[in-house]
Amino acid sequence: MLSVSEAFALTQQHLLTLPVETVSLVNADGRVLREAVYADRDFPPFDRIAMDGIAIRFADYEAGQRTFPITGIQFAGQPQLTLGDANTCLEAMTGAMLPAGADTIVRYEDIQLADGQATITIDDLEQGQNLHPRATDRRAGDELLPIGTRLGPSELAVAASVGQTSLNVTVLPRVALISTGDELVDIGETPLPYQIRRSNTYMLRAALKSLGITATLHHIVDDETILNDRLATLLSENDVVILSGGVSAGKADFVPDVLAQLGVQKHFHKIDQRPGKPIWFGTTSAQAGPNRAVFALPGNPVSTVLCAYRYVLPYLRASMGLTPAPTLYAQLAKPVMFKPAITYFLPVRLISEADGRTLAHPLPGSGSADFANLLNADAFMELPADRSEFNAGEAFQLWSTRGSY
Repeated sequence: MLSVSEAFALTQQHLLTLPVETVSLVNADGRVLREAVYADRDFPPFDRIAMDGIAIRFADYEAGQRTFPITGIQFAGQPQLTLGDANTCLEAMTGAMLPAGADTIVRYEDIQLADGQATITIDDLEQGQNLHPRATDRRAGDELLPIGTRLGPSELAVAASVGQTSLNVTVLPRVALISTGDELVDIGETPLPYQIRRSNTYMLRAALKSLGITATLHHIVDDETILNDRLATLLSENDVVILSGGVSAGKADFVPDVLAQLGVQKHFHKIDQRPGKPIWFGTTSAQAGPNRAVFALPGNPVSTVLCAYRYVLPYLRASMGLTPAPTLYAQLAKPVMFKPAITYFLPVRLISEADGRTLAHPLPGSGSADFANLLNADAFMELPADRSEFNAGEAFQLWSTRGSY
């Protein structure tokens, strides 16, 4: 049986090959950039006035002058004016070019205006103050957005500022989410005493939304022939197929055998972890057409959630060319004991303390079917397999189930 790290490494060795498409800037939010974006000119492109006030020569102030006749106004969006006459000033607005001949801006708060003149009222003026000099942020030709960047509001603003009306991004993978099992009914139905409503695929669809992926939902009953036919179609139409249930060792768990019949190469089935031990992962060969990936997740809801955030979402991130998510850690708020020598993913509630620590409060629950326990959980804490006792104050890695991914 594979360890968690071995299984994860295997998923990363069999990533999808997703093509590139060009989209308009206004439709690029949330997409993954597949071309670098460069500065087309200096940032800022001129010596930029950073505060409303007056523009002067610092040498005049240094020589003792405090009152300056005003000869004009330099507005933002206006061609550069020139501070022509000695011992004069120009009013200057935020965002405007620094007038030629001037080198210092004095704020309106530090002057008095009267009779067409500005009198400086402070004695701690410094040369070059209240200016944003040309190219202090970036120079023309500098890389602003590298390949693999997730495009959000800031990134789109930068792309717009350099005139990128369109961008090359990764084509979003087509994903099918499949629930299996005769015990499941649609959420709009009233279940019989021996049935439950489907929920896992709705959770998975919401999780994939954090990557901008809109998946389709399907349900297949516990019939090997029907499962074979439906899976064959869904594999031909999608880049990734994610199943929930039917993957363990029960008499009606047909998923592994059917995937083998359909030519999906198994890379692993079962990981030395709790919850989520019977997870299955395989791919189709790229030689026979576009490569496909299949994740068959355990049907118990907590196992499904854990496997989605520990394996499926990182796999999709990497396949889309997105840089890995930041690694998160927290300290245990209280000691935990877990005796089996396997990796344990502990549901935790996170609380940020005033001293900067993030404390993880354990939520053991009542097993992998206790999905209501996840309502109070913010993450899974990964506790390593080589120990059975985990002390309060020790830090371990987190796999967040909240917010964007």
